[in-house]
Amino acid sequence: MATSPRKFIPLPSYLLLLAAVFAVEFVWLAIAPNDRPTWVLENALVLGFVLAIAFSYRAFPLSRVSYTMIFVFLCLHEIGAHYTYAEVPYVNWLESTLGIGLDHERNHYDRLVHFTYGAMLAYPVREIFVRIVDVRGLWGYVLPLDLTISTSALFELIEWAVAEIFGGGLGTAYLGTQGDEWDAQKDMALASLGALIAMSATFAVNSFMQRDFSSELAESLRVKHRRPLDENDIVQRQRAARRGH
Repeated sequence: MATSPRKFIPLPSYLLLLAAVFAVEFVWLAIAPNDRPTWVLENALVLGFVLAIAFSYRAFPLSRVSYTMIFVFLCLHEIGAHYTYAEVPYVNWLESTLGIGLDHERNHYDRLVHFTYGAMLAYPVREIFVRIVDVRGLWGYVLPLDLTISTSALFELIEWAVAEIFGGGLGTAYLGTQGDEWDAQKDMALASLGALIAMSATFAVNSFMQRDFSSELAESLRVKHRRPLDENDIVQRQRAARRGH
């Protein structure tokens, strides 16, 4: 007996559900945060990110998987914004739940979110590369990994700039190094690890499910133009363009 195809919630309804849940969390955690100025700084990029997702929906809707991953990352980030990343009481939550003693010397919640950044956002980035840039084969995994690592480094530079601009307690709270001079490098390493795991898992799933996977992979590594790029071509094109004007 043939089984009917599984029916999913329509994408608009699913996205509205995620948006409603996130809005509830956002409003709830916006009430009396530990440090209001830090909360504002932490949510400045979130506001722009959410608006970009909302305005791009009609022209470029993402998949349910991508929207879900973005949702998970934003929810975890909002917890860090409410408490400030250095003061999220996750240790108390785990100790009360598991009944075991944990390390109180450093708050590692920021490490979790940096790892989640790579693990949750590499797949949506891959979807953008595949659907807009039309990347195929190996580059459909390497380029999302590369961009996720690059944006992680860019965010560390933004954190440093904001800390320099605002200074004092606000800059320290936003930077959240907690006295670790290698904090930025560790954060980038964890984001890279998360992205690597996400792309490795995607690679494994596609290699199992995609019939032409091997041929597409081989084609992506084939040299398309054997002639090296020639600087003389650039000069000639510039001269031709000037003559055309």
